[in-house]
Amino acid sequence: MYVVPDQAGRTFIVTGSNSGTGKEATKRLAAAGAHVIMAVRTPSKGEAARDEIIAAVPDARLTVKRLDLADLASVRAFAADIIDSGTPIDVLVNNAGVMAPPKRLTTADGFELQFGSNFLGPFALTNLLLPRLLESSAPRVATMTSGTANFGKLHFDDLQWQGSYRPTFSYAQSKLADMLMGLHLASVSDARGWGLLSTLAHPGYTRTNLQTAGANLGRETQRPPVRRTLLPSQGVEQGAEPLLFAATSAEARQGAYYGPSRYGLVGPTKRVALPRSSRGVDLAASLWAVGAALTSADLPVRIAAAASA
Repeated sequence: MYVVPDQAGRTFIVTGSNSGTGKEATKRLAAAGAHVIMAVRTPSKGEAARDEIIAAVPDARLTVKRLDLADLASVRAFAADIIDSGTPIDVLVNNAGVMAPPKRLTTADGFELQFGSNFLGPFALTNLLLPRLLESSAPRVATMTSGTANFGKLHFDDLQWQGSYRPTFSYAQSKLADMLMGLHLASVSDARGWGLLSTLAHPGYTRTNLQTAGANLGRETQRPPVRRTLLPSQGVEQGAEPLLFAATSAEARQGAYYGPSRYGLVGPTKRVALPRSSRGVDLAASLWAVGAALTSADLPVRIAAAASA
């Protein structure tokens, strides 16, 4: 089991920290001495999760803040609160996501829900927080993607799936987009000498409410969870490890991708190869330009200018 190194004096933002891998990561970061800002869509659920974590880790330093990644106004308000309050941030953990709602839904800004929540929201959040992150002595952004990114494809002619919506392929596209975001951020950091580490992780087949919550979005009658698979699976204690490794290990490398070691589904964390779907020439830069245009959020001009001066 991966042991999170001492994080005393460091502050993390973990999105989607009220359940699943986000909650487990928050618990173990807090146990290692970190101050964790729990960025959650529903504060009451975040507060309930905070209370559970404190029951297990009495000295946990946790702050619950509202963040709805499906609403760019919420993203901007969250980032502005962090910046304006002077809160130091050392690590941003982009964990939250939605998976395969059965019909096409949209965000508050009119984007297809998975592309908007899983990519555009975290993209805007990351860019808006970069000025504060880069004040840290060891800044890091760890982004949760998925094994489904292996068969993802960016449909630049219809990124919003307005033509023919396919839940699983839309999800795969959004998680490939997350991967490309992390890779481009790593490239930019190296090119501009920022010293920011951008890492990637995937949880394999981890049993969380992600699989069932997405499947019930838009349904009047909620369906109970059904697991009809012979694939090996694991609990969140193991499933959160690739993300924790990417977020905290001194051995994590720039632009590296971490996941379970057995069949890409379960087991201890190892570095895994980037899928072919992520290797297109200028693919990451092209997607970044699209994300910047859609969200009106981009690399911080002041820092970029200073680094290139």
